[in-house]
Amino acid sequence: MMAPPRLELTGISKAFGGVQALRSVDFVLQPGSIHGLAGENGAGKSTLMKIIAGVHPADAGTMKVDGVPVHFRSTRDAIRAGIGMVHQELSVAPELSVAENVFLGAQPVNGFGIVAWRRMAREAAVQLHNLGLDIDPRSRLGDYPIGVQQLVELSRVLFSGAQTIILDEPTSALSPPEVAHLFGVLRKLRDSGRSLIFISHFLDDILAISDEVTVFRNGAKAASAPVGPGIDKGWIIQRMIGAGREELEESYLGQIRLDSRANAPVILEAKGLSLGRAYRNLNFVARGGEVLGIYGHMGCGQIELARTLFGKLRPEAGVLSIDGGAASLANTTDGKSAGVAFVGESRRAMLFAEEPVYRNISITFLERLSRWMLKPGLERAAATQQVKRFDIRPPNVEARLGALSGGNQQKVALAKWLTHAPRLLVLVEPTRGMDVGAKEDVVKIVRALRDTGIAIIVLSTEPETVLSLADRVLVMRKGEFAQEFADESISKDRLLDAA
Repeated sequence: MMAPPRLELTGISKAFGGVQALRSVDFVLQPGSIHGLAGENGAGKSTLMKIIAGVHPADAGTMKVDGVPVHFRSTRDAIRAGIGMVHQELSVAPELSVAENVFLGAQPVNGFGIVAWRRMAREAAVQLHNLGLDIDPRSRLGDYPIGVQQLVELSRVLFSGAQTIILDEPTSALSPPEVAHLFGVLRKLRDSGRSLIFISHFLDDILAISDEVTVFRNGAKAASAPVGPGIDKGWIIQRMIGAGREELEESYLGQIRLDSRANAPVILEAKGLSLGRAYRNLNFVARGGEVLGIYGHMGCGQIELARTLFGKLRPEAGVLSIDGGAASLANTTDGKSAGVAFVGESRRAMLFAEEPVYRNISITFLERLSRWMLKPGLERAAATQQVKRFDIRPPNVEARLGALSGGNQQKVALAKWLTHAPRLLVLVEPTRGMDVGAKEDVVKIVRALRDTGIAIIVLSTEPETVLSLADRVLVMRKGEFAQEFADESISKDRLLDAA
């Protein structure tokens, strides 16, 4: 008799606050196989994995593990059922030893209840050797590169007894040799009978390691097939975006036409910019009156690049120039003084939800109003102008920021940096989590700002955002620029293919 599927999900649905994240999804994972999952941000992959891992309960549907119906109320239930997950954001403790991380939360103890350090180091060495790692288990984990830390976390999942292992974007921060090593480990695990779910935006990686691939789109399973002849990047992309290449090209022609403004003055120039494993040898310019789009998948290095341009991070090599002069941005004060404005990916981190709108807007220019004491009247007057300029609703500077919609909060985030015109505006995920109307408002604002002559850099993992805003596009892949698009018509599938 054939063994039952390792995992079998039928009719799984899940909603959050009225938003349907999953709609009647069926999914099967066979024993001793690697199953790749592809789909755009928000397609439903992560929600399904969190249901499998016990993070969220499903609203409807059934799940079986090795043919036995299960209902997980917590991650502990999933672990008991032999399911483990290695997240993209590693949950290791870099200050602890390698052995302590392998046995984190489950350290072996002697008869007196004291941690058996020698035994722990010995058993950790055996676990790591089985994964091809011959390192000192007593050494500090943080001294090793990300690829090693990832394998240590995988070792911990294996130590828990997991027969089903979920890997979320495991190759996003790895070099090619590290990817090759990881794939060798995953194949050995598969051949030993374990089952793996491999989630990635890097379609080449999915095709290289998976036995089967499932594509998600808009909260539903769009397609599933064994990896083999005819199953390539084009096949996956067509099902991710719900249209064939020719149809998609036609739908965008005349609308997404890039105009690089090649004769416009250069505001920012980067030469040989490098920062550890985040990005390497980046060379690019940003011109006045132009929106430069930088597109890439999560973990490609674009967040670190954005923070470098504002002085939040310092590059290890390379030179930045603004308006032709060298710019050494040691901190965000230097960035602001150099004429750089920065709107990051998290509104929560940038704004104060319990404070009124006017205080959120005035926070960046208080020193211009007074060097010695606050002047609320001037703050309110300046904020009122910005509320009108950006059409922030409700148009009340006294309103508590947290009471505004996400789109209007994003407008406040823009308004606070644009009370005094910058030379360069860096926007990270400027339309994330917004409805269509709010996105259109932000697009109009960014285009109007561009037309004033400032340089704008938009960094996003959402191809639609880049296509709606950019005059020129750089595609970033694993810390490097993979391709540039300029002065041509461009479509979503080409961005996905380049990334």
